[in-house]
Amino acid sequence: MDFTLTPEQQSFRDEVRSWLEKNLPKDWTSRVQAASDVPREEAYDFLRQWQHKMYDAGFVGLTWPKESGGRGLTFMEEMILQEEMALAKAPPVLNILAVGMAGPTINAYGTEEQKKRYPPKMLSCEEIWCQGYSEPNSGSDLAALQTRAVKDGDHYVINGQKVWTSLAHIADYMMLLARTDPDLPKHKGITYFLLDMHSPGVTVKPLKQITGDAEFNEVYFDNVRIHESQILGGLNNGWAVGLTTLMYERLALGFGLQVRLRIALDGLVDLARRSSKNGTPATKDPVTRQKLAQLWIDTEVFKYTGARAITKLLKGELPGPEASTGKMMWVEGHQRLQEMAMELEGPYSQLTKGSRWAVENGLWQYGFLRSRANSIEGGTTEIQRNIIGERVLGLPKG
Repeated sequence: MDFTLTPEQQSFRDEVRSWLEKNLPKDWTSRVQAASDVPREEAYDFLRQWQHKMYDAGFVGLTWPKESGGRGLTFMEEMILQEEMALAKAPPVLNILAVGMAGPTINAYGTEEQKKRYPPKMLSCEEIWCQGYSEPNSGSDLAALQTRAVKDGDHYVINGQKVWTSLAHIADYMMLLARTDPDLPKHKGITYFLLDMHSPGVTVKPLKQITGDAEFNEVYFDNVRIHESQILGGLNNGWAVGLTTLMYERLALGFGLQVRLRIALDGLVDLARRSSKNGTPATKDPVTRQKLAQLWIDTEVFKYTGARAITKLLKGELPGPEASTGKMMWVEGHQRLQEMAMELEGPYSQLTKGSRWAVENGLWQYGFLRSRANSIEGGTTEIQRNIIGERVLGLPKG
């Protein structure tokens, strides 16, 4: 696990750092101090423009093949980019579900026509993608999904519902899993579709969250017609294709998160310095100091766990349970960090954005409330524990 940079990689780091220094929007810095990478609704247009600017500079889709619009670089360059963006407190990539998940899956399973049609507009953020997996009765047990796709000539007719669909309200396309053969075992009768979200019969209903935002949605399909050419990876092969997307999802979540967690910790330490406990600075309190030290230790452990997954990628191997371990560590560490911020703010932790007395205009309150979803999105913590138990400890399933 030697991460000593080659001269070429150091040159790439210098290139990224120099570009960020010249192009980083200065007014964005305060919005990411609480380490929430999820954009608020008013920022979508801004983030579209930011991603397009990054794309023009060649910093989106680094590991993608050149024929798909990428640069054909390694995951080491991707890690360098994410580190530099996090250290600079740069805005996140809005179309991450496309760049980190849909695009790599299409590059792996798509027809030549699909590879030419979709990936370039993902990188430039001209077309935003969402993920149509979870349903009211199938979340962690994804194979139990009930959305149906019935063949009608050279089309399929889609009926059903998806839920907790991030960015569906602004998405142009969806990675859709639907059941095409109910007579096959539940893992085998599923097909992966590339669905145009502007098709007749698609209805999106935003779900209001505790933060006040509505980034998640319900999506309804009422006799939605989709051409068979929009199948990805073959009929009834959706389970294998869908698992590939989930693998890329954990990778997309993992890159840069350890650095962003460290930045959030730095912000928390600064908050502690400005807070008092029993009439003395909070940083003088031994319990507070111990909690901060433990968060620092957790962040370092998370960093090296992520390095193990990246090492596999650099060797051309697919990451295994390291991705699940890293995701679980991020969730627990991030939630504890946000909880401690509320402890430090004391009674002021009840004040949110808009209150004249809210600390940092309610930034930490937003981060705390949003962090509750971390243990659900991208695979619940319970599912991650199952993966670790089965694949690392060798425990029996069920």
